[in-house]
Amino acid sequence: MRVYAVGGAVRDELLGLPVKDRDYVVVGATPEEMVRLGFKPVGKDFPVFLHPVTREEYALARTERKSGRGYRGFTVHATPDVTLEDDLARRDLTINAIAKDEHGNVIDPFGGARDLQARMLRHVSPAFAEDPVRILRVARFAARFGFDVAPETMALMRAMAANGEVDALVSERVWQEFAKGLMEAAPRRMIEVLAECGALARVLPEWSALDAAHALGALDAAAVRGAELPVRYAVLFAGGAEDVADGASARLRAPGECRDLAVLAARTRTTIERGAALDAAALVDLLQQIDAFRRPARFESLLVVHECAAAAGRADPIGPARLRRAAEAARTLDAGAIARSHPDDIANAIRAARIDVVARSL
Repeated sequence: MRVYAVGGAVRDELLGLPVKDRDYVVVGATPEEMVRLGFKPVGKDFPVFLHPVTREEYALARTERKSGRGYRGFTVHATPDVTLEDDLARRDLTINAIAKDEHGNVIDPFGGARDLQARMLRHVSPAFAEDPVRILRVARFAARFGFDVAPETMALMRAMAANGEVDALVSERVWQEFAKGLMEAAPRRMIEVLAECGALARVLPEWSALDAAHALGALDAAAVRGAELPVRYAVLFAGGAEDVADGASARLRAPGECRDLAVLAARTRTTIERGAALDAAALVDLLQQIDAFRRPARFESLLVVHECAAAAGRADPIGPARLRRAAEAARTLDAGAIARSHPDDIANAIRAARIDVVARSL
């Protein structure tokens, strides 16, 4: 039995990046041997075990054979005669098909280290075309590392998109990869790679109804770099129609927080763009309509979305800034005290007080 570190941990080590999780491949063992050694079986579709002490994942070396359509249609073969190179050959990209033995020796049969140096994403074998999820993963890695996609890999991805293989992906799987890509260092690159290979029209057909140039520009905005997923997602839809944001979110089964903010960003686009021209009463009414006082965190996220849009030249940056200033002024009021002083007309009394304090702050 021989054990090798594989995949992302080896790749990130070679790139000089911090390693978060380590995965291992075990060659020459059976599931029964692993259990006897104290490993806990956890794999449903193929033999994966947790180390009894470190809890790290150890998978038996395996091969995969296409047996159906989509990313689930595979038959797995894991026996002691499967070699390390057999296991590495089934992986998606050369940079993820590098192993390291217990002595620190690098095993790199497909030139992954060379592609790391060249900053290139290249598929390992034609079997890449058997799993449409790999298109999304390539786009995500492009967003993470800023690497180029090898011409032959891009050609293969185009063919996969054209023949409908991407259509077999379920919404949950698309969202999982799409969300990870949005949270990478350069989310714009994910969108660009998916568009270049033709997969974007399959996984996000609503893209054609959006202002692509401005959406990509908004993803480049400095404010995106520290933003959470709902903001990054909503940025895509801030320049579009409300029904487009809602329809895409429903189809992708985006989490409620992401869908809510995307729809709100689209709904408030023209209003917030006009924020620089709104008087105190209109500002207070807008703050009330978007629930800024009860949901301040979402309100701030909305402003960041529109600030990213402004950075891309799609909106007036004064609007979000003025609305934030108005909200800060209105929050200085003691709404409880006002309510106690005007028990018969609480809502109008609070509105009037907010208008007054906002007017004095502008």
